Amino acid sequence: MLHNILIFINSSPKKRMKYLEAIGKYFIMIWEVFKKPTKWRIMKTLIFKEIDELIYGAMGIIIFISFFIGGVVTIQTALNLTNPLLPKSLIGFAARQSVILEFAPTFTSIIMAGKVGSYITSSIGTMRVTEQIDALEVMGVNSLNYLVFPKIVATMLYPFAVAISMFVGILGGWVAAVFGGFAPSGDFIQGLQMDFDSYHVTYALIKSVVFAFVIATVPSYHGFYMTGGALDVGKASTTSFVWTSVVIIIVNYILTQLLLG
Repeated sequence: MLHNILIFINSSPKKRMKYLEAIGKYFIMIWEVFKKPTKWRIMKTLIFKEIDELIYGAMGIIIFISFFIGGVVTIQTALNLTNPLLPKSLIGFAARQSVILEFAPTFTSIIMAGKVGSYITSSIGTMRVTEQIDALEVMGVNSLNYLVFPKIVATMLYPFAVAISMFVGILGGWVAAVFGGFAPSGDFIQGLQMDFDSYHVTYALIKSVVFAFVIATVPSYHGFYMTGGALDVGKASTTSFVWTSVVIIIVNYILTQLLLG
């Protein structure tokens, strides 16, 4: 992220204008998405299709990564709590805080930016290259609403995936602590209950909603406005992943400052 910010600061005025133009174009795209909606009978089918591909299709990798991330966090915490005066319940406490506040919403979103974001960019970019988007516009269809709006609606279910990620991450931490011999089950569960603040879960879910919107729209922008041929679709997907990750990290900082600062 810092590297990209430094590039922007040190870039020539022409490049800066290009970045600002892209930002303006992105917000214009968001406005166009909600204009002239597609018929609900068609849109409903598109939304269910996107839910299956973007959310349900990503659950396997989310569960797999969350389980092992929770286990790694627990092991690293346990290995650093070497003082015998510190209670073992702190292992569960640290695992819970790490998973709920950051790893479940933010780390999972970066993975989603790679898996889902690349899919969105490549699918829309392929339609641009093969002139399917031009065909939609010739037929009088709002192509942005037809292509991007179902993705935005589908990703609004992403907080449910984050909630599952929280549960699986903590479960992975418990398995690592108990079966790895780092903490008894009772102590770990006591740490999970220690000073629990339900607002932290709310904070994580609020972040996940914003991240979901970013994951749906930034890759769509790079796919919809890409230029070139079939080889450029791969380049657009890579660029999309980089900028989606950058935006997620920046938004994460801002939301943390606003909601927890």
